[in-house]
Amino acid sequence: MPTSVASRDSSVRIPAGAAAALRAVVRDTLAVAGRRPGDVAIVLARDPELRELNRRWRRIDRATDVLSFPYADERGRVDGDLVISLERLAAQAKRYRVSEGRELARLVVHGALHLAGHDHHRVAERRTMRAAERTALRAAAPAIAALERAWGTGATR
Repeated sequence: MPTSVASRDSSVRIPAGAAAALRAVVRDTLAVAGRRPGDVAIVLARDPELRELNRRWRRIDRATDVLSFPYADERGRVDGDLVISLERLAAQAKRYRVSEGRELARLVVHGALHLAGHDHHRVAERRTMRAAERTALRAAAPAIAALERAWGTGATR
């Protein structure tokens, strides 16, 4: 099943190498969770769209960095959408002093874990999710390195 990568903003061009690396990050993250990707879409969007989706689906009237919309989880296969804010991505990369490619990978890992059923509302859930994020980031290290190379050289934002 495919993992697709797209942008809702025509001014954003996603380099081919970045798309392939993002697919690998999803695959590696779901493997850590004992799942495999089904139909997963990664959508890069702007803050107004994230704010609208957050307001509509979570009743929170503000933009956020990543939203996850799981559709199905059958026999270990995960289907769903990840919508990532390009503005939050850039701001957080600057705040955390990492490349935009690395922050994009972190957001994809976080979102994919949500698709796999992880959450972080309670303290114990948050600990479990953070540990899964660290494990997934280590597992996806080669894909993240490829994403940093591709995103840093070819993305138009």
